[in-house]
Amino acid sequence: MDADALKKQAAARALELVRPGMRLGLGTGSTAKHFVDLLGAKVAAGFSVLCVATSEVTQAQALSLGIPMSTLDETPELDLTVDGADEVDPELRLIKGGGAALLREKIVAAASARMVVIADDGKLVQRLGRFPLPIEVVPFGLEATRRAVVAAIATSGSTGELRLRERPDGSVLVTDGGHYILDAHLGTIAEPEKLALALNVVPGVVEHGLFIGLASGAILAGASGLTILGRIE
Repeated sequence: MDADALKKQAAARALELVRPGMRLGLGTGSTAKHFVDLLGAKVAAGFSVLCVATSEVTQAQALSLGIPMSTLDETPELDLTVDGADEVDPELRLIKGGGAALLREKIVAAASARMVVIADDGKLVQRLGRFPLPIEVVPFGLEATRRAVVAAIATSGSTGELRLRERPDGSVLVTDGGHYILDAHLGTIAEPEKLALALNVVPGVVEHGLFIGLASGAILAGASGLTILGRIE
């Protein structure tokens, strides 16, 4: 079974968690896209939900499928968010932001009673950091912010190269919020909590891709079946 089929399997299991009338956060990325597609089919058959998207891409996908959409201003408390992850460790700490939606993803996750991660089991790691850590920053004062981020990473016991994320055509990627992303290629993150706190206080950093204490459970699909981490129900 290829990775895409595994992602769809995890998405299908997450769909079983959805109850009629739920207020859902819809994630962004290749695995979350499967979940939205499957949810759209249920809605088309008469299933009732109200959803908030974590990106403009997911918003457009959901609307195209006829899924009723809201905002966090109109619906500030959600029952469940289903989203993917670029990495997840056994303690349910995540790296997210490969799809450049980390800011909205974290806001939606924090507004939810629970967050369940869906992914193929290749995303499970013993230590975070193999996937570059996205750090969303404001364009103003970029070089000053970059230097402060380097210092924050060093004080947390990690080291690595920072790269400004670009689009395939070489232009700077701009997020839905109008920000840039610095990807920190760290290899391994010795103390995720310490790094998260250090980045939180850097002026110019809007958000980072360390999701700690937000996921209540994860559904990971592999060749031998589904693995459940934490609590999904």
